[in-house]
Amino acid sequence: MDISLENKDALNAVVKVDIAKEDYSEKVDGVLNNYRKTANIPGFRKGMVPKGMIKKQYGQAVLVDEVNRLLQDSLNNYIAEQKLDILGNPLPVQQDNFDWNAENYSFEFELGLAPEFELSLDNKEPITHYIVTADEEMIDNQVKMIQKQYGKIVSQNEVKEGYTIEGVFHNEEEGIEHNTSFNIDEVDGKTNAKQILGAKTGEQVTVKTNKLFKDDETLASKLGVDAEKAEDLKVELTLTINEINENIPAELNQELFDKYFGEGEITSEKEMREKIAKDSEQTFAQQGDQQLLNDITEHLIGSVDFELPSEFLVKWLQTQGEQKMTEEEAREEFENSKKGLKYQLIEGKIIKANDLEVSQEDLKSMAIDRIKAQMAQFGQANLPDDQLEDIAMRVLSNQDEARKMAEQAMSQKLLDFYKEKMNLKEEKVTYKEFIDKVYK
Repeated sequence: MDISLENKDALNAVVKVDIAKEDYSEKVDGVLNNYRKTANIPGFRKGMVPKGMIKKQYGQAVLVDEVNRLLQDSLNNYIAEQKLDILGNPLPVQQDNFDWNAENYSFEFELGLAPEFELSLDNKEPITHYIVTADEEMIDNQVKMIQKQYGKIVSQNEVKEGYTIEGVFHNEEEGIEHNTSFNIDEVDGKTNAKQILGAKTGEQVTVKTNKLFKDDETLASKLGVDAEKAEDLKVELTLTINEINENIPAELNQELFDKYFGEGEITSEKEMREKIAKDSEQTFAQQGDQQLLNDITEHLIGSVDFELPSEFLVKWLQTQGEQKMTEEEAREEFENSKKGLKYQLIEGKIIKANDLEVSQEDLKSMAIDRIKAQMAQFGQANLPDDQLEDIAMRVLSNQDEARKMAEQAMSQKLLDFYKEKMNLKEEKVTYKEFIDKVYK
């Protein structure tokens, strides 16, 4: 067997594999001999079928299988031995006049090569790392949410501010007849709110779809129509009020603290607010870190300029998946994924250059931390270490879960590396400020 490489340019190459009869004949004969021992053919005793008959019936199929197996193994070994950094998979070059009846065969494969590039982590302009803090307004809202969650519902007879209404919206011409529930505070327009406030159980009031709720999506949901219809809907509705309820918030006392946080964990409103702030900021820290990783990714992609073997990758994409892509679809897919592919190459270079790796212990530790957090939600915060480890190993035995965790663990290692090596600046912001800066 002979394998050779021809570089077309810096990003494209062709591998040629020449296979001679002596490379495969022994394997083919071995398979055919096994077939002969087990073949059941009428008129012949088992194991006594003439070899010529076995070869005539199965010879070419066995030959094709063995040559393809030999070809794939030798190609993979060659790529590994030559340390070729390829993108996608080798693509076979089509041969119009290929003849399996010949004794010697030649195959060619196109390769897309990863580009070589230099990468620097010395960013002169610092990248912002947002440290999101919990402000008083956010804590107030969270306290009110907890009070409402553990409060009680009291039936009332007359609609007042803050009350919840159960009823039916009706408009015969538009085919609307929908049971709904909403809080009077959700009503957007003053005219509509005025119509509903003061109404009693069993009464009907007339409202208009215009400014009934804050947006078309909410209107569609409350009326049971699709969003497109809600967008253009300008009609009057009859609202039949079937039930009026008041949500009386729970008192801020030890009973509430124990229900929400666990018995004895919190003993005062001050501790409650501190706990809410701490827990919120831990969650915000994850969002801040994710945004930092996004911003660093964008910076790194923009800091290097290299080409990809685009024509090869378009052809390779056409071979992927159960439903084959057209060339146009493959080009669109390539353009959409080009930025992600560039970052994979950058990330791979950083990982290799700095010996970053995820160990089995890293994965086990991550799995145990997640299990602890999940168990704590159900009041089981003190599971023995041996039970935690047993559950973690069962989780990691699922290959998909293990792969996802490995990717997340590597992202964390990269983030820690960037924090240490790159020029960053911290900026403390409230959650609202964070949303405004990042998403608007």
